[in-house]
Amino acid sequence: MDYAVIMAGGTGKRLWPLSRQKRPKQVLKLLDGKTLLRCCFERLRPIFDIRNIIVLTNAGYADMVREDLSELPFNNVIAEPAVRDTAGAIGLVSTILSKYDSNATMAVVTADQIVKPAEVLQEAIRDALTFINNNPDNMITFGIQPTFASTSLGYIKCGSGREYPNCKNKVYSVDTFREKPDEKTAKEYLDSGQYFWNSGMFVWKAGTILANLKKFLPEATGPLAEIQADWDGPKQQQTLQESFVKLPKISIDYAVMEKADKVNAIKLDCRWLDMGSFAALADIISSDKNNNIVVAGRSELLDCKKSIIITEDKGHLIAAIGLENMVVAHSPDATLICHIDETQRLKELLDLIREHDGEKFL
Repeated sequence: MDYAVIMAGGTGKRLWPLSRQKRPKQVLKLLDGKTLLRCCFERLRPIFDIRNIIVLTNAGYADMVREDLSELPFNNVIAEPAVRDTAGAIGLVSTILSKYDSNATMAVVTADQIVKPAEVLQEAIRDALTFINNNPDNMITFGIQPTFASTSLGYIKCGSGREYPNCKNKVYSVDTFREKPDEKTAKEYLDSGQYFWNSGMFVWKAGTILANLKKFLPEATGPLAEIQADWDGPKQQQTLQESFVKLPKISIDYAVMEKADKVNAIKLDCRWLDMGSFAALADIISSDKNNNIVVAGRSELLDCKKSIIITEDKGHLIAAIGLENMVVAHSPDATLICHIDETQRLKELLDLIREHDGEKFL
Protein backbone atom coordinates (compact mmCIF):
# COMPACT_ATOMS: atom_id res chain seq x y z
CA MET A 1 0.00 0.00 0.00
CA ASP A 2 1.11 3.60 -0.60
CA TYR A 3 1.66 6.02 2.28
CA ALA A 4 2.65 9.67 2.63
CA VAL A 5 4.92 10.76 5.47
CA ILE A 6 5.09 14.46 6.32
CA MET A 7 8.24 15.45 8.19
CA ALA A 8 7.17 18.25 10.54
CA GLY A 9 9.75 18.43 13.29
CA GLY A 10 11.83 21.54 12.53
CA THR A 11 11.69 24.68 14.67
CA GLY A 12 12.60 27.39 12.15
CA LYS A 13 14.92 29.65 14.17
CA ARG A 14 15.34 31.97 11.19
CA LEU A 15 11.69 33.00 11.57
CA TRP A 16 11.97 34.08 15.22
CA PRO A 17 10.01 35.52 17.02
CA LEU A 18 7.11 34.05 15.03
CA SER A 19 8.49 30.52 15.26
CA ARG A 20 9.58 29.24 18.67
CA GLN A 21 10.79 26.07 20.32
CA LYS A 22 7.19 25.44 21.35
CA ARG A 23 5.58 26.77 18.15
CA PRO A 24 7.43 25.75 14.99
CA LYS A 25 7.25 27.45 11.62
CA GLN A 26 5.08 24.75 10.05
CA VAL A 27 2.09 25.78 12.22
CA LEU A 28 2.40 29.53 11.54
CA LYS A 29 -0.59 30.86 9.60
CA LEU A 30 1.31 32.87 7.03
CA LEU A 31 -0.32 31.70 3.79
CA ASP A 32 -3.81 33.18 3.48
CA GLY A 33 -4.60 32.03 7.00
CA LYS A 34 -3.25 28.52 6.40
CA THR A 35 -0.21 26.87 7.91
CA LEU A 36 2.63 25.38 5.90
CA LEU A 37 1.62 22.01 7.34
CA ARG A 38 -1.98 22.39 6.17
CA CYS A 39 -0.83 23.37 2.67
CA CYS A 40 1.45 20.32 2.51
CA PHE A 41 -1.37 18.06 3.71
CA GLU A 42 -3.76 19.44 1.08
CA ARG A 43 -1.20 18.80 -1.68
CA LEU A 44 -1.18 15.12 -0.71
CA ARG A 45 -4.92 14.57 -0.35
CA PRO A 46 -5.60 13.98 -4.08
CA ILE A 47 -3.09 11.10 -4.05
CA PHE A 48 -3.42 9.34 -0.70
CA ASP A 49 -6.24 8.05 1.44
CA ILE A 50 -6.37 10.20 4.57
CA ARG A 51 -5.80 7.06 6.67
CA ASN A 52 -2.46 6.61 4.88
CA ILE A 53 -1.08 10.10 5.59
CA ILE A 54 1.29 10.13 8.57
CA VAL A 55 2.86 13.15 10.24
CA LEU A 56 6.14 12.74 12.09
CA THR A 57 6.85 15.53 14.55
CA ASN A 58 8.49 16.33 17.86
CA ALA A 59 6.58 15.30 20.97
CA GLY A 60 6.11 18.94 21.94
CA TYR A 61 4.35 19.74 18.65
CA ALA A 62 2.01 16.74 18.45
CA ASP A 63 -1.03 18.50 19.90
CA MET A 64 -0.58 21.50 17.57
CA VAL A 65 -0.30 19.18 14.57
CA ARG A 66 -3.46 17.31 15.57
CA GLU A 67 -5.31 20.61 16.02
CA ASP A 68 -4.21 21.89 12.61
CA LEU A 69 -5.04 18.58 10.87
CA SER A 70 -8.11 17.67 12.91
CA GLU A 71 -9.43 15.25 10.29
CA LEU A 72 -6.28 13.10 10.51
CA PRO A 73 -6.65 9.94 12.66
CA PHE A 74 -5.10 10.47 16.11
CA ASN A 75 -2.51 7.70 15.76
CA ASN A 76 -1.36 9.02 12.38
CA VAL A 77 0.63 11.66 14.24
CA ILE A 78 3.83 10.01 15.49
CA ALA A 79 5.70 11.97 18.15
CA GLU A 80 9.50 11.69 18.36
CA PRO A 81 10.69 11.86 21.98
CA ALA A 82 14.01 13.47 20.99
CA VAL A 83 15.66 15.17 18.01
CA ARG A 84 17.57 12.64 15.92
CA ASP A 85 17.59 14.28 12.46
CA THR A 86 16.02 12.73 9.36
CA ALA A 87 17.72 9.32 9.42
CA GLY A 88 16.25 8.52 12.82
CA ALA A 89 12.86 9.98 11.94
CA ILE A 90 12.62 8.04 8.68
CA GLY A 91 13.89 4.89 10.35
CA LEU A 92 11.18 5.22 13.00
CA VAL A 93 8.23 5.61 10.64
CA SER A 94 9.61 2.95 8.27
CA THR A 95 9.93 0.36 11.02
CA ILE A 96 6.40 1.09 12.26
CA LEU A 97 4.87 0.84 8.77
CA SER A 98 6.75 -2.36 7.93
CA LYS A 99 5.36 -4.02 11.06
CA TYR A 100 1.84 -3.84 9.63
CA ASP A 101 2.52 -3.71 5.89
CA SER A 102 5.60 -5.57 4.67
CA ASN A 103 5.12 -4.09 1.19
CA ALA A 104 4.61 -0.45 2.24
CA THR A 105 5.72 2.25 -0.20
CA MET A 106 6.46 5.66 1.34
CA ALA A 107 6.49 9.16 -0.12
CA VAL A 108 8.47 11.35 2.30
CA VAL A 109 7.84 15.11 2.07
CA THR A 110 8.59 18.05 4.34
CA ALA A 111 6.06 20.41 5.87
CA ASP A 112 8.00 23.64 5.35
CA GLN A 113 8.24 23.78 1.57
CA ILE A 114 6.20 25.74 -0.94
CA VAL A 115 5.52 23.98 -4.26
CA LYS A 116 3.58 25.69 -7.04
CA PRO A 117 1.77 24.51 -9.01
CA ALA A 118 0.92 21.59 -6.72
CA GLU A 119 -0.06 19.49 -9.74
CA VAL A 120 3.60 19.21 -10.79
CA LEU A 121 4.55 17.57 -7.50
CA GLN A 122 1.41 15.42 -7.47
CA GLU A 123 2.16 14.02 -10.92
CA ALA A 124 5.79 13.39 -9.94
CA ILE A 125 4.76 11.54 -6.76
CA ARG A 126 2.32 9.36 -8.71
CA ASP A 127 5.09 8.50 -11.19
CA ALA A 128 7.54 7.79 -8.38
CA LEU A 129 5.05 5.44 -6.69
CA THR A 130 4.51 3.63 -10.00
CA PHE A 131 8.27 3.30 -10.57
CA ILE A 132 9.07 2.09 -7.04
CA ASN A 133 6.19 -0.38 -6.94
CA ASN A 134 7.65 -1.93 -10.10
CA ASN A 135 11.30 -1.53 -9.05
CA PRO A 136 11.20 -2.14 -5.29
CA ASP A 137 14.98 -2.20 -4.74
CA ASN A 138 15.32 1.34 -6.07
CA MET A 139 14.87 4.71 -4.37
CA ILE A 140 13.59 7.99 -5.80
CA THR A 141 14.51 11.53 -4.83
CA PHE A 142 13.04 14.68 -6.34
CA GLY A 143 15.37 17.21 -7.92
CA ILE A 144 14.40 20.82 -8.50
CA GLN A 145 15.29 22.42 -11.81
CA PRO A 146 17.64 25.20 -10.61
CA THR A 147 16.76 28.76 -11.59
CA PHE A 148 19.94 30.42 -10.30
CA ALA A 149 23.36 29.45 -8.91
CA SER A 150 22.33 28.93 -5.27
CA THR A 151 25.06 28.49 -2.66
CA SER A 152 22.59 27.63 0.13
CA LEU A 153 21.22 24.38 -1.33
CA GLY A 154 22.65 20.93 -1.94
CA TYR A 155 22.77 19.54 -5.49
CA ILE A 156 22.17 16.21 -7.21
CA LYS A 157 24.18 15.29 -10.31
CA CYS A 158 22.10 13.18 -12.68
CA GLY A 159 22.68 11.08 -15.76
CA SER A 160 20.35 10.99 -18.75
CA GLY A 161 16.60 10.70 -18.25
CA ARG A 162 14.72 7.52 -19.21
CA GLU A 163 11.11 6.90 -20.09
CA TYR A 164 9.18 4.34 -17.99
CA PRO A 165 5.79 2.72 -18.64
CA ASN A 166 2.83 4.62 -17.16
CA CYS A 167 5.08 7.48 -16.03
CA LYS A 168 4.71 10.97 -17.48
CA ASN A 169 8.04 12.12 -16.03
CA LYS A 170 11.45 10.82 -17.01
CA VAL A 171 13.45 9.00 -14.35
CA TYR A 172 17.11 10.02 -14.03
CA SER A 173 19.92 7.98 -12.52
CA VAL A 174 21.66 9.85 -9.69
CA ASP A 175 25.43 9.91 -10.03
CA THR A 176 26.26 11.82 -6.85
CA PHE A 177 25.03 14.19 -4.16
CA ARG A 178 26.92 17.46 -3.74
CA GLU A 179 26.99 19.67 -0.67
CA LYS A 180 26.33 23.43 -0.71
CA PRO A 181 28.88 24.83 -3.19
CA ASP A 182 30.73 28.13 -3.38
CA GLU A 183 29.53 30.70 -5.91
CA LYS A 184 31.91 29.64 -8.71
CA THR A 185 31.03 25.95 -8.34
CA ALA A 186 27.29 26.71 -8.17
CA LYS A 187 27.60 28.60 -11.48
CA GLU A 188 29.36 25.59 -13.03
CA TYR A 189 26.58 23.30 -11.79
CA LEU A 190 23.92 25.56 -13.28
CA ASP A 191 25.68 25.90 -16.64
CA SER A 192 26.26 22.15 -17.00
CA GLY A 193 22.55 21.31 -16.98
CA GLN A 194 23.34 18.05 -15.13
CA TYR A 195 22.57 19.23 -11.62
CA PHE A 196 19.30 19.63 -9.75
CA TRP A 197 18.70 21.18 -6.35
CA ASN A 198 18.23 18.54 -3.67
CA SER A 199 14.61 18.85 -2.47
CA GLY A 200 14.88 16.47 0.49
CA MET A 201 11.78 14.54 -0.66
CA PHE A 202 11.84 10.81 -1.43
CA VAL A 203 9.84 7.73 -2.44
CA TRP A 204 10.92 4.18 -1.52
CA LYS A 205 9.76 0.92 -0.02
CA ALA A 206 9.88 0.93 3.79
CA GLY A 207 11.80 -2.35 3.61
CA THR A 208 14.32 -0.91 1.15
CA ILE A 209 15.21 2.13 3.26
CA LEU A 210 15.47 -0.08 6.35
CA ALA A 211 17.82 -2.44 4.48
CA ASN A 212 19.97 0.54 3.49
CA LEU A 213 19.98 1.86 7.05
CA LYS A 214 21.10 -1.58 8.22
CA LYS A 215 23.91 -1.55 5.65
CA PHE A 216 25.15 2.02 6.04
CA LEU A 217 24.03 2.89 9.58
CA PRO A 218 24.08 -0.47 11.39
CA GLU A 219 24.00 1.11 14.84
CA ALA A 220 20.38 2.11 14.14
CA THR A 221 19.23 -1.48 13.58
CA GLY A 222 19.01 -2.58 17.21
CA PRO A 223 17.07 0.42 18.54
CA LEU A 224 14.63 0.30 15.60
CA ALA A 225 14.03 -3.42 16.15
CA GLU A 226 13.28 -2.77 19.83
CA ILE A 227 10.78 -0.05 18.91
CA GLN A 228 9.09 -2.24 16.31
CA ALA A 229 8.76 -5.20 18.71
CA ASP A 230 6.94 -3.18 21.37
CA TRP A 231 4.96 -0.85 19.10
CA ASP A 232 1.21 -0.93 19.71
CA GLY A 233 1.72 -2.80 22.98
CA PRO A 234 1.77 -1.82 26.66
CA LYS A 235 5.50 -0.92 26.51
CA GLN A 236 5.27 1.20 23.34
CA GLN A 237 6.02 4.59 24.90
CA GLN A 238 8.61 3.30 27.34
CA THR A 239 10.56 1.54 24.59
CA LEU A 240 10.22 4.51 22.26
CA GLN A 241 11.63 6.81 24.95
CA GLU A 242 14.51 4.49 25.76
CA SER A 243 15.45 3.28 22.27
CA PHE A 244 14.90 6.34 20.07
CA VAL A 245 17.65 8.31 21.82
CA LYS A 246 20.10 5.53 20.91
CA LEU A 247 19.73 6.36 17.21
CA PRO A 248 22.61 8.30 15.62
CA LYS A 249 21.88 11.98 15.00
CA ILE A 250 22.46 12.23 11.25
CA SER A 251 20.56 13.18 8.11
CA ILE A 252 19.27 10.55 5.70
CA ASP A 253 21.38 12.14 2.93
CA TYR A 254 24.64 11.62 4.84
CA ALA A 255 23.62 8.27 6.30
CA VAL A 256 22.22 6.58 3.17
CA MET A 257 21.55 8.56 0.01
CA GLU A 258 25.15 9.61 -0.67
CA LYS A 259 26.31 5.98 -0.35
CA ALA A 260 23.48 3.87 -1.76
CA ASP A 261 23.13 2.28 -5.17
CA LYS A 262 19.97 2.37 -7.29
CA VAL A 263 19.14 5.98 -6.46
CA ASN A 264 17.07 7.77 -9.08
CA ALA A 265 15.53 11.21 -9.45
CA ILE A 266 12.44 12.80 -10.94
CA LYS A 267 12.81 16.43 -11.94
CA LEU A 268 10.33 18.99 -10.59
CA ASP A 269 10.07 21.91 -12.99
CA CYS A 270 8.08 24.19 -10.72
CA ARG A 271 8.26 27.02 -8.24
CA TRP A 272 9.85 25.54 -5.13
CA LEU A 273 10.87 27.20 -1.91
CA ASP A 274 12.16 26.05 1.44
CA MET A 275 10.36 28.46 3.80
CA GLY A 276 13.30 28.98 6.10
CA SER A 277 13.70 32.74 6.33
CA PHE A 278 11.89 36.07 6.20
CA ALA A 279 13.45 36.85 2.82
CA ALA A 280 11.74 33.75 1.42
CA LEU A 281 8.37 35.46 1.95
CA ALA A 282 9.21 37.72 -0.98
CA ASP A 283 9.03 34.71 -3.28
CA ILE A 284 5.51 33.69 -2.26
CA ILE A 285 3.70 36.86 -1.19
CA SER A 286 2.96 39.74 -3.56
CA SER A 287 4.56 43.05 -2.65
CA ASP A 288 2.84 46.43 -2.51
CA LYS A 289 3.63 49.36 -4.82
CA ASN A 290 6.77 50.14 -2.77
CA ASN A 291 7.98 46.53 -2.78
CA ASN A 292 7.04 45.93 0.85
CA ILE A 293 5.98 42.43 1.89
CA VAL A 294 3.14 42.81 4.37
CA VAL A 295 1.50 39.96 6.29
CA ALA A 296 -0.73 41.81 8.74
CA GLY A 297 -4.40 42.50 9.32
CA ARG A 298 -3.70 46.19 9.95
CA SER A 299 -0.73 48.26 8.79
CA GLU A 300 0.04 51.89 7.95
CA LEU A 301 3.34 52.43 6.16
CA LEU A 302 4.54 55.94 5.38
CA ASP A 303 7.45 56.23 2.94
CA CYS A 304 8.53 52.62 3.58
CA LYS A 305 10.30 50.63 0.87
CA LYS A 306 11.52 47.06 0.32
CA SER A 307 10.66 46.02 3.87
CA ILE A 308 9.01 42.96 5.43
CA ILE A 309 6.21 43.64 7.92
CA ILE A 310 4.64 40.57 9.51
CA THR A 311 2.31 39.60 12.35
CA GLU A 312 -0.26 36.85 12.84
CA ASP A 313 -2.32 39.07 15.15
CA LYS A 314 -4.99 40.41 12.79
CA GLY A 315 -6.07 43.05 15.33
CA HIS A 316 -2.57 44.45 15.88
CA LEU A 317 -1.70 47.62 13.93
CA ILE A 318 1.87 47.94 12.70
CA ALA A 319 2.68 51.56 11.80
CA ALA A 320 6.06 52.61 10.41
CA ILE A 321 7.75 55.65 8.86
CA GLY A 322 10.71 55.72 6.49
CA LEU A 323 11.77 52.09 6.70
CA GLU A 324 13.88 50.69 3.87
CA ASN A 325 15.17 47.10 3.61
CA MET A 326 13.99 46.35 7.14
CA VAL A 327 12.25 43.42 8.84
CA VAL A 328 9.60 44.01 11.51
CA ALA A 329 8.22 40.73 12.88
CA HIS A 330 5.69 41.03 15.71
CA SER A 331 4.54 38.32 18.12
CA PRO A 332 2.58 38.65 21.40
CA ASP A 333 5.68 38.75 23.61
CA ALA A 334 8.59 39.68 21.33
CA THR A 335 9.28 41.83 18.26
CA LEU A 336 12.23 41.60 15.89
CA ILE A 337 13.50 44.73 14.11
CA CYS A 338 16.54 44.39 11.88
CA HIS A 339 17.98 45.15 8.46
CA ILE A 340 17.15 42.51 5.86
CA ASP A 341 20.85 41.87 5.27
CA GLU A 342 21.37 41.10 8.97
CA THR A 343 18.79 38.32 9.34
CA GLN A 344 21.51 35.68 8.96
CA ARG A 345 22.71 36.81 12.41
CA LEU A 346 19.55 35.63 14.14
CA LYS A 347 21.41 32.71 15.74
CA GLU A 348 23.77 35.18 17.42
CA LEU A 349 20.79 37.17 18.67
CA LEU A 350 19.05 34.08 20.03
CA ASP A 351 22.23 33.07 21.85
CA LEU A 352 22.28 36.54 23.43
CA ILE A 353 18.62 36.28 24.43
CA ARG A 354 19.25 32.85 25.97
CA GLU A 355 22.20 34.26 27.93
CA HIS A 356 20.13 37.08 29.41
CA ASP A 357 16.62 35.60 29.65
CA GLY A 358 17.05 31.83 29.50
CA GLU A 359 14.44 29.99 27.43
CA LYS A 360 11.57 32.43 28.16
CA PHE A 361 11.49 34.07 24.73
CA LEU A 362 12.83 31.16 22.68
